[in-house]
Amino acid sequence: MERTKTSVLRIGIACNIKRSRATDAEAEFDEPETVEAIADALRGGGYAPELLEATEDFPQKLAAAHPDLVFNIAEGRAGRSRESQIPAICDYFGVPYTGSDAATLGIALDKSLTKRLVESFGVRTPASFVLDCREPVFPEQTAFPVLLKPNAEGSSKGVSDSCVARNGDELRAMAAREFARYGEDLLAEQYIPGREFTVGLLGNGRDVRVFEPMEIRFRKLRGDWAVYSYEVKRDYRDYIEYECPAQLPEQQRRTLMENARTVFSALGCLDFARIDFRLAPDGTVYFIEANPLPGLAPGYSDYPMLAGFNGVSYGDLVRGVLECALERYNRKAVEKDG
Repeated sequence: MERTKTSVLRIGIACNIKRSRATDAEAEFDEPETVEAIADALRGGGYAPELLEATEDFPQKLAAAHPDLVFNIAEGRAGRSRESQIPAICDYFGVPYTGSDAATLGIALDKSLTKRLVESFGVRTPASFVLDCREPVFPEQTAFPVLLKPNAEGSSKGVSDSCVARNGDELRAMAAREFARYGEDLLAEQYIPGREFTVGLLGNGRDVRVFEPMEIRFRKLRGDWAVYSYEVKRDYRDYIEYECPAQLPEQQRRTLMENARTVFSALGCLDFARIDFRLAPDGTVYFIEANPLPGLAPGYSDYPMLAGFNGVSYGDLVRGVLECALERYNRKAVEKDG
């Protein structure tokens, strides 16, 4: 893993490539242009990238390519633990990779499980309950409005313009619709009005860098609620403007950044992640979601966008993620030898 002046590290880019834009079925997959942008950034750092699409023959591709390290942006094929699949395969074959490990990615994709873990570290999150897709039980006492979304999806998949229920009848109707569409458990979460923020992190341990919070501001709404939905993200130029650093009182700014660091550590995130929050009108900061595998689409994804606002170019960001992983594995090797 030690790099010399004459060596060129071979970096396999593990990814799922988007083939269709018709629905949100491949919402989490990456455009070919994103994969090429990552490859260009790696070439700019003197690395030799190679595409390793995360298809069913990924283990064979990994063996044939024999990369020094895998740059992982793969979402996996299916199931609640799908984001863990490529890291688990890399671990099995002893191949280093960027980003969080299988355990962290498995926990973080389960929104309810993540919320319970984060709450145990003192970070506030909206009240919620899970509706089992086999036998949903609706609590008698529910504080409306409630936002409903799939419990184990990312990239706002299943978060539509009509995902907020005002009462029990609306909630039951929405749940029936979403069960039919996704066939998985749903998270019903208290809707928090107010401002929305996302905080990016880069690094590990004491050296992790917490970027200034970026505010996601709505120019206009698609429906009755301020929801950063799949449809809004697709047409973000019409609906959203981004501000970074966000205009915040110092105490709220510190709370957002400290909570982001706490969530990053609590989940065991590695190298990079993005953490989302809502700031209620009374000033309370609520954790919403954690994404330890944030999108890297240049000019589109929130993570490279907020990094750019913080003075980190796209190429430096991609290479920064890689260098964080290289440092981790070199340190691990030294500790093992010592």
